[in-house]
Amino acid sequence: MRVLVTGAEGFVGKPLCTSLQRVGHHVIPASVRTRSAFEALQVGAKSTPDTVIHLAARVHVMKDRVADRLAAFRAANVDSTLQLAAEAAAAGVGRFVFISSVKVNGESTAPGYSFSESDMAAPADAYAVSKWEAEQGLHQIAISSGMEVVIVRPPLVYGAGVKANFASLMRAVQRGMPFPLGSVHNLRSLIGLDNLVDFIITCVSSPPAANHTFLVSDGADISTLDLILAMGRAARCPARVFPVPLGILSMFALLPGQRSVVDRLCSNLQVDISKAREILGWVPPFTLDEGLRRAFEGCGP
Repeated sequence: MRVLVTGAEGFVGKPLCTSLQRVGHHVIPASVRTRSAFEALQVGAKSTPDTVIHLAARVHVMKDRVADRLAAFRAANVDSTLQLAAEAAAAGVGRFVFISSVKVNGESTAPGYSFSESDMAAPADAYAVSKWEAEQGLHQIAISSGMEVVIVRPPLVYGAGVKANFASLMRAVQRGMPFPLGSVHNLRSLIGLDNLVDFIITCVSSPPAANHTFLVSDGADISTLDLILAMGRAARCPARVFPVPLGILSMFALLPGQRSVVDRLCSNLQVDISKAREILGWVPPFTLDEGLRRAFEGCGP
């Protein structure tokens, strides 16, 4: 197939393009920031592509100084996405794969409960709202045009080249920093970069994926404590952890800017991937331990 990929130079885009080519697809990397949406995607194209994979997005920005954050997210993640999809549909593209976020479902799950695709959306911040609004607009374009739309909602993605908080956590483990998380026994779903790439390629080539939304993960949830210990194994430098009562940890959430950090470290966020298994027959090809090993191998000295 001829596959156009936005965000082709990004964390997910680079390995995705490489893997698409490896399995025989013709890849056209593209940017939607420099030209009108579909025109940008046709750079180097000699015919209409079969599929568009839309990775490019405005993501969370630390110390974001934009006056209206929701408007900024809507411009990048809703308006640009829907313009791109409309022009792709008009050009005869058969399938549009949109990488959304589990944050459309919400920020956390109750103990013993996992998010599913049938849950009511509960986006809690500007980024999540923009992804949810883009999803709704894409469904309408699919109905009016006949172009197939596939929506993928991954949780936190880790792997070689990861940045932000996960990269900071990796560096802290490598430096032997002690973690006061020995009493944290939450459960969170993650997805390794290689597993996400494999799933996206499945969505490109699998007919049953058409017009479905999928939650994806590594298929094995893990506590923050066990994640840090697994990082230590992958980095070959045993992690240092010690127990602190959760009540004391929760006090750190009262400090400026720390609530979201504590919530991510201590809360649950689980997803149910049975729909991907049942409809697509998809099984994550890599374990979390394998994904972490690849992440550390790719992070450099």
